Amino acid sequence: MATLQQRTIEAMKKSETSLASDWLANLEASGATRNLKGEEIKQQIADFLHLLLAAFASGSQQNLADSVWNDARLFLEKLSQSRAQAGQDSQQTASFIFTLKGPVFALLQREYSDDRADLGEQLWVVSELLDALGLHTIRTFQKSREAVIKRQQEELLELSTPVVKLWDGVLALPMIGTLDSQRTQVVMESLLQRIVDTGSEIAIIDITGVPTVDTLVAQHLLKTVTAIRLMGADCIISGVRPQIAQTIVHLGLDLQGVVTKANLADALALALKRLGITVSKAV
Repeated sequence: MATLQQRTIEAMKKSETSLASDWLANLEASGATRNLKGEEIKQQIADFLHLLLAAFASGSQQNLADSVWNDARLFLEKLSQSRAQAGQDSQQTASFIFTLKGPVFALLQREYSDDRADLGEQLWVVSELLDALGLHTIRTFQKSREAVIKRQQEELLELSTPVVKLWDGVLALPMIGTLDSQRTQVVMESLLQRIVDTGSEIAIIDITGVPTVDTLVAQHLLKTVTAIRLMGADCIISGVRPQIAQTIVHLGLDLQGVVTKANLADALALALKRLGITVSKAV
């Protein structure tokens, strides 16, 4: 199996400064430095070249899982995570490694201009190593990006299910968008926790912003209503528009025992009545 020759490693060490300069130029030309600080990029280039040459000199060049590559892998993982959090795409992140190929290939062509056989072999070895490092960078970026997206989805779910205190003892949960199992779980947990925290007796779930109600959505609503009742509170569903009412009838859904109102105002009026509260206009 072909390996890096000591001649290649020495040539790269001697040309480390010019490699860094040419690498930076390639990064800028590819657009991979967009929205990044120039000094930060230069430092990353210098640090990674140092780690790369140290790994090359270790003698374990073929197996990136070897411990001698730990520092280089950790560097790329941190870089990928920071790029993902900064909103860069996978192409920009992968370019950090792949744009190094050009300067290294040009250096090897000069170094091995008198030996085409060795040149081809060394180009192949370096190419495989950089490709493997590039793929490691992309894998880490994808995992980091998926983690960012998952966290953002969870935050959006929490923001899209606000529990509002309308009156002492009355909570309201305005629903907007489509209900699914994950969102129903978040809704249930948020609402039940607020019932415990406030000691509320009535919870209003407003579905004015829910575009459609099908069997699955109705089942989710019934589960939430059941959980609220188990907490010792009553539940009213508001925002039942004519279209939704017709859909529920056509689907043959059983909402028996669930109190529904056409709008949030009617639901609040009913809740206040149940609490024995009368609201009148000031004279």
